[in-house]
Amino acid sequence: MIPIRYCIALVLILAVVPYAAHAGGFQINEHGTKAMGMGGAFSAQASDGSAMYYNPAGLGFQQGFKVLAGATLIMPLSSYTSLSGTTTDMESQVFFPPHAYVSYGDPSGWTFGIGFYAPFGLGTEWPPDWTGRYSAVKADLQSFYINPTVAYKFSEQFSLGVGGSYVFSDVELSQRVPTSTTAPSPSTDGDLRLKADATAFNFNAGLLFKPSTQWSIGVSYRHSTELKYEGDATFSNMGALGIFFPGGPGKTEITFPNNIFAGVAYQATDKLIIEADFQYIMWSTYDTLKIVMPVGPSTPPPPLGTGQPLQGPQALPKDWDDAWMIRIGGEYQLETVALCGTSPSRCEQDRVHDRSRTPDL
Repeated sequence: MIPIRYCIALVLILAVVPYAAHAGGFQINEHGTKAMGMGGAFSAQASDGSAMYYNPAGLGFQQGFKVLAGATLIMPLSSYTSLSGTTTDMESQVFFPPHAYVSYGDPSGWTFGIGFYAPFGLGTEWPPDWTGRYSAVKADLQSFYINPTVAYKFSEQFSLGVGGSYVFSDVELSQRVPTSTTAPSPSTDGDLRLKADATAFNFNAGLLFKPSTQWSIGVSYRHSTELKYEGDATFSNMGALGIFFPGGPGKTEITFPNNIFAGVAYQATDKLIIEADFQYIMWSTYDTLKIVMPVGPSTPPPPLGTGQPLQGPQALPKDWDDAWMIRIGGEYQLETVALCGTSPSRCEQDRVHDRSRTPDL
């Protein structure tokens, strides 16, 4: 009979993850032009609207009405080489995670703003006949945060900020399903497609301290986001096995991790500023992926089958570990433009243990 790991519809809710198993996981940290130019080392400056993401206290030092909007161009490239030596290239895709911020700073010290950005997501797409088609063919995960924020500048040296986010996320996934245990083949495989969505709430807070005109220190925290996805799974082209795969509604929960940013910026000259940042990402919140689905009809008793259903709930161990990253960036101000640069980010994470993956993935 068909192994049960191929028959759980929502097992692919984060199929994008195995191909981004590094300190950033499936997190996107690019949410502002200047911050990106400095390699994400921005929590101690937070000098534009993207402070709503990096450190909301930065809004306290921004006066007047300000608008910032843009998008990040991401073109992931990847290939997979199986144990037999066969190499498969991932299909070309282009993503444009957006960001937009509007704020107003009052002379009284209060600043109010609202931000919109997409800090988790992206996707993967592989040929329908590739070696890992029973784990994933296509996976697209999107999440969007609407983040009202308020900050107060207590003095010329110190500001606090806090924000709350409404989070909405959706996922669309597909994989192939083997219908033969003797000679699985792309020509006889069935298909599984899933669409699911979820909403949640989140908060973030930060402080910014400027002990002198040259130095600034920033610390911010974003709480984890628990998303409860609900959707529908559909099996097709299953042949005689179709009766055992009715599909139906499915549920799962995913927790986006807590984040801590801490940075120090130094105004070396009137034109040059340098910053170093430390980011700690609590990926240990992603320890188990629990799948809830209707239990399908039982297969025939032995010797024709096992007498057990092929579709049903499952708990998949993930066991991700917390991670950290160090970034260093700088900006040099010319007459009409600013040049930004960054050193390669240093990141560290214990090996990601994802026991739900097949041996070839």
